[in-house]
Amino acid sequence: MPAYEPGCPQVAVIILNWNGERLLKEFLPKVVAHTPESLGRIIVADNGSTDGSVKLLKEKFPEVEVLEFSENYGFAEGYNRALAATRYPLTVLLNSDVAPAEGWLEPLANFMNSHPEAAGCQPKLLSYTDPFRFEYAGASGGFLDRNGYPYCRGRIFGQCETDSGQYDTPVEVDWATGAALMVRTALYLEAGGLDPSFFAHMEEIDLCWRMRLAGHKLFAVPASVCYHLGGGSLPASNPRKTYLNFRNNLLMLHKNLPVKVRKRKLIVRRLLDTVAWAQFVITGQWSNARALFKAHRDFARMRANYAGTAATDNLLDGRPNILTQFYLRGKKTFAKL
Repeated sequence: MPAYEPGCPQVAVIILNWNGERLLKEFLPKVVAHTPESLGRIIVADNGSTDGSVKLLKEKFPEVEVLEFSENYGFAEGYNRALAATRYPLTVLLNSDVAPAEGWLEPLANFMNSHPEAAGCQPKLLSYTDPFRFEYAGASGGFLDRNGYPYCRGRIFGQCETDSGQYDTPVEVDWATGAALMVRTALYLEAGGLDPSFFAHMEEIDLCWRMRLAGHKLFAVPASVCYHLGGGSLPASNPRKTYLNFRNNLLMLHKNLPVKVRKRKLIVRRLLDTVAWAQFVITGQWSNARALFKAHRDFARMRANYAGTAATDNLLDGRPNILTQFYLRGKKTFAKL
């Protein structure tokens, strides 16, 4: 068991893997090459893979520790189990399709060590296939609009900006990307970790929201840079991803908004999601239309599991309406909001 012991490096870099032999072959050598042994211990938590992942790790990467699970627990529960087993002071949740740049880990660890108010932080996330462009999953820090739609410094909806250093200052954010998320392990566990009911997608935004409600802060630290392939598990057009994104966003709002405002917010979201459903139908994306309908149906069933857990502070107060800003006012970049 790769549990933390005194004298070990301060950071556990945990990569969750499920049948990702191809991604491990391509990306793990880059993680190993750019992660100093004195600071970070690389651990692959395997979610019950049935391909050659574990064999590859043991034969080709002896410096990497392996934590084997007997089944696929999903992104959320897989990481919860990995962090509970390892308990390093700091942990990076690193996607298996992320290539860190040289010197990526030090700025994150240094920032956390010098900012005790920080529960977590992220690097600047650029596209692996287009390295001068921000990557969708987190860009240079994540935010939520007044209706709960996520957007980033460097990405609004599907439009990713070219990186010209315009967002290179550290900044407090609403959420930090789960593709490369450094957390204080104790605070992660104290907050309950990632919600296993989400299985995958938006679970890091929900976690960050809960951490902020507990009085902690999240930051983007662009001095650290990582390159993300994206779509390593599911492509953006996959109906399963559509289902999880819509369902989990509704669950996140239900869980974290105060009771006095969440009913109104969820009514607005139902109307907006109906427009999205109609667009899927008009464009012939029948699978995505069915996925969106199923997301609302399952949300209606699942929300009872969170009765009584709503917060008292509305962290969406004063946020822009991204739909209005982007589509009606033509503000396509974060700096213009």
